[in-house]
Amino acid sequence: MPHIKQLDSHVADLIAAGEVVERPASVVKELLENAIDAGATAITVEIQKGGMAYIRVADNGCGIAPEELPTAFLRHATSKLRTAADLGAIGTLGFRGEALAAISAVSRMDVFTRQKGAAVGASLSLEGGVPGACSEAGCPEGTTMVVRDLFYNTPARLKFMKKDAAEASSVAAVVQHLSLSNPHISFQFIKDGGEVLHTPGDNQLSSAIYSALGRDFALELVPIDGTGDGIRVHGYVTKPIASRGTRGMQTFFVNGRYIKSQLLTAALEEAYKNQMMKGKFPGCVLHLELPMTQVDVNVHPAKTVVKFANERQVFSAVYHVVQDTLDRRETPAPATAPQPEPRSAAAPRQDFYQKMDAKTFREEAERREKQQRRAPAQTSFVTRIPPVDSELGGRATLHDVVQPRQTPAAATAPRRQTPLESLTASPAPAAKAETPVERLSTVSTAAPAPVPSPPPAPATPAAPAAAAAREPDLPEQTALPAGEVENQTTLLEERSTPWRFVGEVLRTYIIAEDGENMWLIDKHAAHERMNFDRLKANTEPIMGQQLLSAEAVKFSPEDYAVLLEQLPLLEQFGFEAEDFGGESLMIRAIPSEIDASQIRETLEMLAEKLRLSGTADPSAARDAMLHTMACKAAIKGGWVSDSAELRVLMEKVQSGEVRYCPHGRPVAVKLTRYELEKMFKRA
Repeated sequence: MPHIKQLDSHVADLIAAGEVVERPASVVKELLENAIDAGATAITVEIQKGGMAYIRVADNGCGIAPEELPTAFLRHATSKLRTAADLGAIGTLGFRGEALAAISAVSRMDVFTRQKGAAVGASLSLEGGVPGACSEAGCPEGTTMVVRDLFYNTPARLKFMKKDAAEASSVAAVVQHLSLSNPHISFQFIKDGGEVLHTPGDNQLSSAIYSALGRDFALELVPIDGTGDGIRVHGYVTKPIASRGTRGMQTFFVNGRYIKSQLLTAALEEAYKNQMMKGKFPGCVLHLELPMTQVDVNVHPAKTVVKFANERQVFSAVYHVVQDTLDRRETPAPATAPQPEPRSAAAPRQDFYQKMDAKTFREEAERREKQQRRAPAQTSFVTRIPPVDSELGGRATLHDVVQPRQTPAAATAPRRQTPLESLTASPAPAAKAETPVERLSTVSTAAPAPVPSPPPAPATPAAPAAAAAREPDLPEQTALPAGEVENQTTLLEERSTPWRFVGEVLRTYIIAEDGENMWLIDKHAAHERMNFDRLKANTEPIMGQQLLSAEAVKFSPEDYAVLLEQLPLLEQFGFEAEDFGGESLMIRAIPSEIDASQIRETLEMLAEKLRLSGTADPSAARDAMLHTMACKAAIKGGWVSDSAELRVLMEKVQSGEVRYCPHGRPVAVKLTRYELEKMFKRA
């Protein structure tokens, strides 16, 4: 057995640093939390090359005493805890005393600090966790931390770092979250010499949201404020109509600390139940304030996960406060709308020139096209039948009136059946021997008097030839050969489906009948699978469509980082996008499979799938892109669908070509006759 030895202090520091410092965003988070705990009202964050080369965090807080400066970089050295009892009521963001020691162990670090009212400050330099001499320095009040060459002495960490743009986006997310949790502090974020974020610090949460999350998102919010079971819930939530494609815009804070909580997410989305479309998610900036003894923040090294003493009360407080706010907002106003004045019949129409967007124009064009296709079928042919005593004579039949006249050349040529006729029409029966006289009795003539019928003659080979010589203008009616009739019958038997299309229920599920079974088919899932298989089998580049005007789309920092890293992948699938700064992409072209109104939603869904599947595998990234495009191009549950479309989907499922949607959900569910009768207590 190997001998047990105590690790070298430097190696132990490197291991401990791995628990706290994962990437530049981790460094910024720890330094910002220390600045906030120091009582700062203005904080500046500056990075270069994603934070790998340079990080500077400057604040105007209380500062550090010169004699205590070397102690601040020792492990478990902190000014925020004194006794074990303090762990039960932690009211500061940082408390472990590991941040500065961990950061200095994997970087080159410089510190400048001056206490309020002091005439001179102090400075300290560290390299690899080894401090130099502390000396006097001229600096402003507060503390400035400068971190250079992150992970210079741990090259194994460097290969796990992402591109500079992605790392910078993660740093921006940290600054964004802390600015939303501390609206009384003015945050300034500078990236590669350019200002990205600057909050006013006026103690107004709405101002911080406007600066950090953008104007479009801020205009979609509704303020909430309420208390339940001693828990205060306040902040902003989005209107139900302003739903998002992902949960990327949900932000939660507990006692000023940014956290990730499935409990709070479930409570929020439950409050929106029956007010939001399926597959959509609300956005929010929610603050929870509860006694510090009711929450444990010491359960995760990054302090982004907390544990509540009473989860039921927390869930109930968030659910009821959000639901009450939405219910009050949806209550209609009691005032009655004024009745419009009756318009005179002679008054000219005022809606000749109409304004509509591209989506409305396409829907209107499709509706008119469907009406035009249905128009011939809805017109009854009986209205075209002339009276019995018309110029056609009393011997005219229904067949004569409906069928158009044919020239002799067209009549003698065999007529080719269309594919639809070959599937729907029954096979032609064996033609009955028909005499020329019988043909004369069914063909209309223009003579004013009916043609007298001679007595029937015996069927001889010469009789048809003689009749043809006497009547050269009569169309020759020939039956299909026996072999062709057999082929048509075989084709009908092969293509006939044993499933009977019954209809559609809830505008989402197709109902089909198969002998003793009933099938329910999810039309969206089936169409999504068809689109995915078609896109995956296509080896040609996906066709893109140029937008009339480029559109700048703002994303959450996490989505922005993923999309920015995968810009080459987006180009392969028809997107033409470039970095616009401020967590925004400038979109100039989109795939032809999606609508222009679905740009933000499609890219948000794509970013979420890329985070879950991982961006290192090109095939996984391609499948995630195809999944998103197939979903957006598919018909949706709740849409009005034509019966012909539903029949095609039913046939694809019946043939076994479509079984599961790209996400693995079943497409069809079978209910047997026994199961149905058992439900009604008949079996």
